[in-house]
Amino acid sequence: MSKNILLIGGSHGIGNAIVQHLHEGNNVYVASRENENLPDSVTHIPFDALTEELDTSLLPESLDGFVYCPGSINLKPFKMLKQSHFEEDMEINFFSLIKATRTVLPLLTKNGTSSIVYFSTVAVSTGMPFHTSVAAAKGAIEGYARALAAEYAPTVRVNVIAPSLVDTPLAGRLLNNDAKKEKMGDMHPLKRVGTPEDIASLAVFLLNQNEGWITGQVIGVNGGKGSLNLG
Repeated sequence: MSKNILLIGGSHGIGNAIVQHLHEGNNVYVASRENENLPDSVTHIPFDALTEELDTSLLPESLDGFVYCPGSINLKPFKMLKQSHFEEDMEINFFSLIKATRTVLPLLTKNGTSSIVYFSTVAVSTGMPFHTSVAAAKGAIEGYARALAAEYAPTVRVNVIAPSLVDTPLAGRLLNNDAKKEKMGDMHPLKRVGTPEDIASLAVFLLNQNEGWITGQVIGVNGGKGSLNLG
Protein backbone atom coordinates (compact mmCIF):
# COMPACT_ATOMS: atom_id res chain seq x y z
CA MET A 1 0.00 0.00 0.00
CA SER A 2 1.33 3.44 -0.90
CA LYS A 3 2.21 5.85 1.90
CA ASN A 4 1.98 9.61 2.21
CA ILE A 5 5.43 10.83 3.21
CA LEU A 6 6.60 14.41 3.75
CA LEU A 7 10.22 15.52 3.76
CA ILE A 8 11.36 18.95 4.82
CA GLY A 9 14.32 19.28 2.48
CA GLY A 10 14.89 16.68 -0.20
CA SER A 11 16.57 18.30 -3.18
CA HIS A 12 20.10 17.37 -2.13
CA GLY A 13 22.17 14.97 -0.08
CA ILE A 14 20.56 12.50 2.28
CA GLY A 15 17.07 13.88 1.76
CA ASN A 16 17.28 13.40 -1.98
CA ALA A 17 18.59 9.84 -1.56
CA ILE A 18 15.52 9.11 0.58
CA VAL A 19 13.26 10.60 -2.09
CA GLN A 20 14.84 8.46 -4.80
CA HIS A 21 14.08 5.34 -2.74
CA LEU A 22 10.50 6.26 -1.91
CA HIS A 23 8.97 8.06 -4.86
CA GLU A 24 8.01 4.90 -6.75
CA GLY A 25 4.94 3.42 -5.10
CA ASN A 26 4.43 6.20 -2.55
CA ASN A 27 3.02 9.71 -2.48
CA VAL A 28 6.07 11.81 -1.63
CA TYR A 29 5.90 15.49 -0.76
CA VAL A 30 9.03 17.62 -0.49
CA ALA A 31 8.86 21.03 1.17
CA SER A 32 12.05 22.90 0.31
CA ARG A 33 13.45 26.08 -1.17
CA GLU A 34 14.55 24.30 -4.37
CA ASN A 35 12.95 21.61 -6.50
CA GLU A 36 15.96 20.45 -8.50
CA ASN A 37 16.81 16.73 -8.54
CA LEU A 38 13.23 15.76 -7.68
CA PRO A 39 11.43 13.09 -9.75
CA ASP A 40 8.31 14.21 -11.62
CA SER A 41 6.13 12.06 -9.39
CA VAL A 42 7.12 14.06 -6.29
CA THR A 43 4.95 16.97 -5.17
CA HIS A 44 7.14 19.98 -4.40
CA ILE A 45 6.01 22.65 -1.94
CA PRO A 46 8.09 25.86 -1.95
CA PHE A 47 9.13 26.34 1.67
CA ASP A 48 11.87 27.90 3.77
CA ALA A 49 12.04 26.15 7.14
CA LEU A 50 13.70 29.15 8.76
CA THR A 51 11.22 31.82 7.79
CA GLU A 52 7.91 30.31 6.68
CA GLU A 53 4.95 28.40 8.06
CA LEU A 54 4.17 25.20 6.18
CA ASP A 55 0.81 25.32 4.38
CA THR A 56 -0.88 22.03 5.29
CA SER A 57 -3.64 22.64 2.73
CA LEU A 58 -1.09 21.46 0.16
CA LEU A 59 -0.74 18.10 1.92
CA PRO A 60 -3.05 15.07 2.09
CA GLU A 61 -5.45 14.65 5.01
CA SER A 62 -3.08 12.23 6.74
CA LEU A 63 0.63 11.42 6.70
CA ASP A 64 2.36 8.09 7.23
CA GLY A 65 5.87 9.47 7.46
CA PHE A 66 7.73 12.69 8.18
CA VAL A 67 11.46 13.46 7.77
CA TYR A 68 13.20 16.69 8.74
CA CYS A 69 16.45 17.06 6.78
CA PRO A 70 17.83 20.63 7.17
CA GLY A 71 20.96 20.93 9.25
CA SER A 72 24.34 22.58 9.57
CA ILE A 73 28.03 21.76 9.94
CA ASN A 74 29.56 24.69 11.78
CA LEU A 75 32.94 23.42 12.97
CA LYS A 76 35.07 25.99 14.76
CA PRO A 77 37.07 26.22 17.98
CA PHE A 78 34.82 27.27 20.85
CA LYS A 79 36.74 30.54 21.33
CA MET A 80 35.91 31.51 17.73
CA LEU A 81 32.19 30.82 18.04
CA LYS A 82 29.94 33.75 18.83
CA GLN A 83 26.63 33.48 20.64
CA SER A 84 24.95 34.07 17.28
CA HIS A 85 26.56 30.90 15.86
CA PHE A 86 24.97 28.79 18.59
CA GLU A 87 21.62 30.50 18.05
CA GLU A 88 21.77 29.96 14.29
CA ASP A 89 22.60 26.27 14.68
CA MET A 90 19.77 25.82 17.16
CA GLU A 91 17.37 27.63 14.83
CA ILE A 92 17.94 25.48 11.73
CA ASN A 93 18.54 22.15 13.48
CA PHE A 94 16.12 22.29 16.38
CA PHE A 95 13.64 25.16 16.59
CA SER A 96 12.61 24.92 12.93
CA LEU A 97 12.29 21.15 13.38
CA ILE A 98 9.90 21.70 16.29
CA LYS A 99 7.87 24.24 14.33
CA ALA A 100 7.49 21.91 11.33
CA THR A 101 6.67 18.92 13.54
CA ARG A 102 4.04 20.86 15.45
CA THR A 103 2.41 21.80 12.13
CA VAL A 104 2.17 18.27 10.72
CA LEU A 105 1.64 16.24 13.89
CA PRO A 106 -2.18 16.31 13.56
CA LEU A 107 -1.78 14.67 10.13
CA LEU A 108 0.58 12.03 11.54
CA THR A 109 -1.82 10.95 14.28
CA LYS A 110 -4.80 10.28 11.99
CA ASN A 111 -3.79 6.86 10.66
CA GLY A 112 -2.94 5.25 13.99
CA THR A 113 0.59 4.29 12.88
CA SER A 114 3.14 6.71 11.48
CA SER A 115 6.87 7.32 11.59
CA ILE A 116 9.06 10.38 12.18
CA VAL A 117 12.76 10.39 11.32
CA TYR A 118 15.18 13.08 12.52
CA PHE A 119 18.95 13.41 12.14
CA SER A 120 21.64 13.96 14.75
CA THR A 121 25.42 13.41 14.66
CA VAL A 122 27.95 11.02 16.17
CA ALA A 123 29.47 14.09 17.86
CA VAL A 124 26.66 14.08 20.44
CA SER A 125 27.64 10.73 21.95
CA THR A 126 31.37 11.12 21.27
CA GLY A 127 33.07 14.34 22.31
CA MET A 128 34.86 15.89 19.34
CA PRO A 129 36.80 19.13 19.20
CA PHE A 130 35.28 22.02 17.22
CA HIS A 131 31.78 20.49 17.45
CA THR A 132 30.38 22.40 20.44
CA SER A 133 27.71 24.30 18.51
CA VAL A 134 26.39 21.55 16.25
CA ALA A 135 26.63 18.93 19.01
CA ALA A 136 24.54 21.13 21.28
CA ALA A 137 21.86 21.59 18.63
CA LYS A 138 21.75 17.93 17.65
CA GLY A 139 21.84 16.83 21.28
CA ALA A 140 18.66 18.83 21.80
CA ILE A 141 17.04 16.81 19.00
CA GLU A 142 17.94 13.50 20.66
CA GLY A 143 16.44 14.40 24.02
CA TYR A 144 13.35 15.91 22.44
CA ALA A 145 12.82 12.93 20.14
CA ARG A 146 12.89 10.41 23.00
CA ALA A 147 10.35 12.45 24.95
CA LEU A 148 8.12 12.86 21.89
CA ALA A 149 8.31 9.13 21.19
CA ALA A 150 7.16 8.38 24.75
CA GLU A 151 4.34 10.89 24.58
CA TYR A 152 2.92 9.74 21.25
CA ALA A 153 3.41 5.98 21.51
CA PRO A 154 1.94 3.82 20.12
CA THR A 155 0.46 6.10 17.44
CA VAL A 156 3.63 7.80 16.21
CA ARG A 157 7.08 6.24 16.19
CA VAL A 158 9.97 8.71 16.52
CA ASN A 159 13.59 7.79 15.79
CA VAL A 160 16.85 9.62 15.19
CA ILE A 161 19.70 8.65 12.86
CA ALA A 162 23.13 9.85 14.01
CA PRO A 163 25.66 9.73 11.16
CA SER A 164 29.32 10.53 11.09
CA LEU A 165 30.68 12.58 8.18
CA VAL A 166 28.69 12.00 4.98
CA ASP A 167 29.69 13.05 1.46
CA THR A 168 26.94 15.60 0.78
CA PRO A 169 26.91 19.23 -0.41
CA LEU A 170 26.60 20.28 3.24
CA ALA A 171 30.01 18.71 3.92
CA GLY A 172 31.55 20.01 0.72
CA ARG A 173 34.13 22.21 2.45
CA LEU A 174 35.45 19.21 4.37
CA LEU A 175 35.44 16.78 1.44
CA ASN A 176 36.21 18.89 -1.61
CA ASN A 177 39.10 16.78 -2.89
CA ASP A 178 40.25 13.17 -2.85
CA ALA A 179 43.00 13.77 -0.30
CA LYS A 180 40.52 15.17 2.23
CA LYS A 181 38.11 12.31 1.61
CA GLU A 182 40.88 9.76 2.20
CA LYS A 183 42.06 11.52 5.35
CA MET A 184 38.56 11.76 6.77
CA GLY A 185 37.80 8.18 5.75
CA ASP A 186 40.86 6.90 7.59
CA MET A 187 39.41 8.28 10.83
CA HIS A 188 36.66 5.62 10.62
CA PRO A 189 37.15 1.88 11.26
CA LEU A 190 35.51 1.13 7.90
CA LYS A 191 38.02 3.47 6.20
CA ARG A 192 35.64 5.69 4.30
CA VAL A 193 33.23 8.51 4.85
CA GLY A 194 29.52 7.87 4.54
CA THR A 195 27.39 8.21 1.45
CA PRO A 196 23.81 9.53 1.29
CA GLU A 197 22.72 5.98 0.46
CA ASP A 198 24.21 4.66 3.71
CA ILE A 199 21.92 6.93 5.70
CA ALA A 200 18.90 6.85 3.41
CA SER A 201 18.58 3.07 3.55
CA LEU A 202 17.99 3.17 7.30
CA ALA A 203 15.58 6.11 7.04
CA VAL A 204 13.55 4.24 4.43
CA PHE A 205 13.47 1.15 6.64
CA LEU A 206 12.14 3.17 9.56
CA LEU A 207 9.52 4.82 7.36
CA ASN A 208 8.37 1.62 5.70
CA GLN A 209 7.59 -0.33 8.85
CA ASN A 210 3.81 -0.64 9.03
CA GLU A 211 3.63 -1.84 12.61
CA GLY A 212 7.24 -1.35 13.55
CA TRP A 213 8.68 -2.10 16.98
CA ILE A 214 11.39 0.57 16.89
CA THR A 215 10.77 3.93 18.55
CA GLY A 216 12.63 6.36 20.77
CA GLN A 217 15.99 5.23 19.39
CA VAL A 218 19.11 7.09 18.33
CA ILE A 219 20.75 4.83 15.76
CA GLY A 220 24.36 5.37 14.74
CA VAL A 221 25.33 4.98 11.09
CA ASN A 222 28.92 6.07 11.34
CA GLY A 223 31.41 3.59 9.91
CA GLY A 224 32.21 2.43 13.44
CA LYS A 225 33.40 5.86 14.61
CA GLY A 226 32.63 6.52 18.23
CA SER A 227 31.93 2.90 19.15
CA LEU A 228 34.99 0.94 17.98
CA ASN A 229 38.61 1.33 19.10
CA LEU A 230 40.93 -0.60 16.82
CA GLY A 231 43.96 0.14 18.98
